[in-house]
Amino acid sequence: MDLAETLRISLRSLRAHRLRAALTVLGIVIGIAAVVTFATFGASLKADVVSEIEGSSANEIYLVASQTDEGGFGGAGQPVFTEYDLRQLRDIEGVQRVVPRGIVPVSAIGHANQTVARSQVTATNATAFATADFEEGRAFRNGEREAVVNRPAARLFADNLSAGDRLTVTLAAGGRENVTVVGVVNGTGGQLPFGSFSDRPRVFLPADPFYQSVVQSPNAVASQFVYPQVTVVTAPGDTTATKERVREYFASGNADASRLVPDGYTVSARTNADLVERIERIVSRLTRFVTGIAVIALVVGAVGIANIMLVSVTERTREIGIMKAVGARRRDVMQLFLAESVLLGALGALLGVPLGIAGGWVATRYAEIPLTLAPGWAAAAVAVGVLTGVVAGLYPAWRAARVDPIDALRYE
Repeated sequence: MDLAETLRISLRSLRAHRLRAALTVLGIVIGIAAVVTFATFGASLKADVVSEIEGSSANEIYLVASQTDEGGFGGAGQPVFTEYDLRQLRDIEGVQRVVPRGIVPVSAIGHANQTVARSQVTATNATAFATADFEEGRAFRNGEREAVVNRPAARLFADNLSAGDRLTVTLAAGGRENVTVVGVVNGTGGQLPFGSFSDRPRVFLPADPFYQSVVQSPNAVASQFVYPQVTVVTAPGDTTATKERVREYFASGNADASRLVPDGYTVSARTNADLVERIERIVSRLTRFVTGIAVIALVVGAVGIANIMLVSVTERTREIGIMKAVGARRRDVMQLFLAESVLLGALGALLGVPLGIAGGWVATRYAEIPLTLAPGWAAAAVAVGVLTGVVAGLYPAWRAARVDPIDALRYE
């Protein structure tokens, strides 16, 4: 029996039981669609996060003293970077700017007759705004009682903050400070990559005179400001080499941070490229895990194909006997039933892939991220659909091929 004749008979058999075949295909469609949906959403999420990180400054090195298993991006970190360290970092070859960032604990921020609760504001210096995009106003001046806010912070108040407005900052330790808003900014330099595209309200104050965290510098033998995070801005194209020089400085043991770092913590120097690699690895693992769960639906679909083919073998026992009586070989019978199961699997895959892409589109619209297709997963889904048909149809086809023609002709 040639392939064309096999396909003709297989299609005729499937058309004869349309509803049963449709329900069987539906199981494969659901499984394939689930796999493609999760894979598409995972690819879209990874592409969006990576593009956001890569879109920020690529020539920045983030210094944080964090626990070893956090990989250098575990939050604000421990305050270990002194003014002595900042001066030494500025002298390293390839370094253009050094941006310290600290936290000023507060309890509230007020403007006009409105007060909003806040737990902290950011202390830094004017270098953080060297490449910032200001909607209005300018950067604050070091040593002045001025503030810069981002747009979400400006919207905390009913009339929206703008340059020239006055803020009252209530410190957590007691007391109030009156500052003038001199700028509204879209983003600042020197913050960890995730912070650059978050929608959190942020208020920035000059470290001098508002920052109060001090420590005894082991090298300068004097009390100095100490910061939990420092960003080193390098010359374009020299980030990798500069990062190694920065690491050598802290590894030498001559840095204050190397002596002040608590047990179980380490000073890490990371770039956007390091974070991109880590994020890609995490999202890929998550996508594989969630997609693996969706494969369970495919297993259910395979069981459905096996079940329907076993029923078909029983219903067509007499037909099998007639085929063998007129010269059909075991191979022909096995090929016939295997072709039917493969057609069911292939049809489910072809219908499931576009449905899965549509599901991925809906998921990305809900998450408000751009759609990124995963063609590799789509191709794999089609292959898995066909393979599912083959595997599910092997035993029924083998059973049909072993039917004795004499017994089959007597079957009622």
